[in-house]
Parts: sequence; structure tokens; C-alpha cells
Amino acid sequence: MKAAVGDRLVIQSAHLGEERRIGVIIALHHEDGTPPYDVHWLDEEHETLVYPGPDAHVEPRETRA
Repeated sequence: MKAAVGDRLVIQSAHLGEERRIGVIIALHHEDGTPPYDVHWLDEEHETLVYPGPDAHVEPRETRA
């Protein structure tokens, strides 16, 4: 997985009835764009350090209109 600042990190819920989480990547820890990422979560208005698992994917900033 690779990302850039401004991309969205989407984590699908592993539990029935829970919504997916969407956050904006605000900082990288590696120049090549690999995890971990500092993410600003849109649903809770806070930032965390994230090591994405297999239930996560990146939506590049360029593909969103």
C-alpha cells in the first residue's frame, strides 16, 4: 500500500452493522508512501497513527472530484 498526503484512507468494517471509517492522510512517515500514516478521521475529528490492515484501501486525491 502506498499513499500521499491528502489521499483518503478507507477502512471497511469487519463487523456487521458498523460503518466504514474514512480519514484523510495528513502525514507520511516514509518517503516512499508506505505505512504508517497520520490520519485525520472525518467521523470523529481527531488524528491517529495508523498501520492499515487488509480491510483498508487508499483513495488517491486525484481520482476524487
